Parts: sequence; structure tokens; C-alpha cells
Amino acid sequence: MQSYLSINEVTKRYANHLALDRVSIEIPQNKIFGLLGPNGAGKTSLIRIINQITAPDSGELLLKGQRLHADHVTQIGYLPEERGLYKKMKVGEQAIYLARLKGMSKSEAQKKLKVWFEKFDILNWWDRKVEELSKGMQQKIQFIVTVLHQPELLIFDEPFSGFDPINVNLLKTEILKLRDQGATIIFSTHNMASVEELCDQIALINQGEKVLEGEVNALKEANRNYTYSCEFYHPVSNWQTALEKLPLELLESDPLSNKLKLLLKTDSSLNSNELLRMMLPLGELTSFQELLPSMNDIFIQKVGKTTKSAGDE
Repeated sequence: MQSYLSINEVTKRYANHLALDRVSIEIPQNKIFGLLGPNGAGKTSLIRIINQITAPDSGELLLKGQRLHADHVTQIGYLPEERGLYKKMKVGEQAIYLARLKGMSKSEAQKKLKVWFEKFDILNWWDRKVEELSKGMQQKIQFIVTVLHQPELLIFDEPFSGFDPINVNLLKTEILKLRDQGATIIFSTHNMASVEELCDQIALINQGEKVLEGEVNALKEANRNYTYSCEFYHPVSNWQTALEKLPLELLESDPLSNKLKLLLKTDSSLNSNELLRMMLPLGELTSFQELLPSMNDIFIQKVGKTTKSAGDE
């Protein structure tokens, strides 16, 4: 898979704090790439370097094979976590002003803005001052001006912060459309459910170092813990005794009237077919499923492990 942005051995230090320590990441083209990590991990430092707000102390960034330079800024749209609009300006006036800073003509900006404002149901706020808008409406405007000039690379830092579920779904739909239309997207968030729903690949940074990188589904498979959920109809009366004879660990049981739910853990030497055969004598098997770890589980596991290791040094 072709890399749109290559981050090679990037290091960044602020006074006595090492924000990034030789971080290397490959961000594929036309994908949504999750940049994950706890607070203070180094994500914001890396985003600022990509946007050329700051420069790395060492290492390099390549955009489509070319060393990142000032002209690349026009190809990038950045929605920072900390929002900021001019409160006293009218909404439409400010949106046009920000679009023109990205190289758009006034007529082109106005035409495209009207389309986006209608889509986000905020056209009637065009002539109102920004200070009259709710936080959510202001965030909609910033999202629009971020994507309006159709940049090749979009960077969204906690884009759903402060939104209600309806508007979160609206933004998710638009982000997926932008990817399908050819944009490469860096998506930074603490919401692991959104990561599973949107991201094709992720990198996890902790304490300035990359600790994990890869495709979401492949990472879940690689971190599987061999846990299975089984449900039975009319289970045999001695199911507990039968389970004790099997090479399994019973994590949870939920015996109901004529039904039984089990959560079981195996070791890697026992495949799902063998486990299924073991379950059949326990009753009428109505559900059998391996439970892969969520991205939230993986995040907690990896961050906790690296944080503990650093604390032990």
C-alpha cells in the first residue's frame, strides 16, 4: 500500500521534555489513519510538525515522496482540538475570509459554503455573529472551513468533542465521504469506539514513542485472548461438572430458564473447531462466537504496559 505521508525517525524535545523519540509512521493514501495515545503522549507535537507549526529536531517527513516543505501547507486541512473563531465577525463573512486564506476566490468560496451550510442546517446563521452561536454550531463552521478547499490531507483532532449524537453521526458520514472522494485523513481521538468505526489503520504513541501500528482488524486479531461466548438452549443438568473436565477457564456463567450463557477462555493450542466440538454435548448450541479485544482493550493494555515499564526503570 502506497504511503501518502512517511514520518521517519522524528524526534522533538522541549527544554527537558522529550515529546517524540525517533517516531516512524507510514500513513497510507486515501485511508483514515488513527493517531492515538493518552494525554501527553506526543500526538499534538507530531500534528504540529506535520502542519509545519514547529519543526522536528531530527528526522524527516515525506509527503508523496517529497520532503515536507512550506508549499505543502496548501494541501493540508487542520481542525485543531482547541477551536477559535473571531467572535464579533458575522458567520458567512468569516467563513469566506478563512476560505480565501486557503487560496479560494470569494465567489467560489461563497458558492461552496452555501452548499455546506445547507447540508449542516446552519444557512440561517449566515448573517449572525459568531458569538451568538452555540459551541456545536461554531464547531460545524470550523469543520466546513477545514475541508472546503478540498485538501489532500485532512487532520482532525478530537472532531466530535462537544457534539450531540446526531451531529456526531453527521460528521462521521462526511468524514467517510471525504475519504471515499480521495482524501487522506489523520484522525486523533480518545474515543476508541469511533476508531473502530472509522479508522482503517492506527498508530499508538505513548511517552513519545510509537508502541503499536497497523490495520485495525489485524491488530485485534494479533491481540486476541481466546475468549468465547457460548449460548445454549436446554443445557444438560450437569453442565458445570462437564466443564470442569475440559481444558477451559470459565470466566462467567448466566444460567436462565431453559437457557445458559457462558464466557470461556482457552489457550492458543485449542482452535475454535475443537472448542465447538467440546460444547455440543452441553446442550443445544444457539450461539458461538470468539470475542476479539476492542481497540479500547488494546489501548489500555499497551499504554498500561509501556507506562509501567517506564516507571520501573
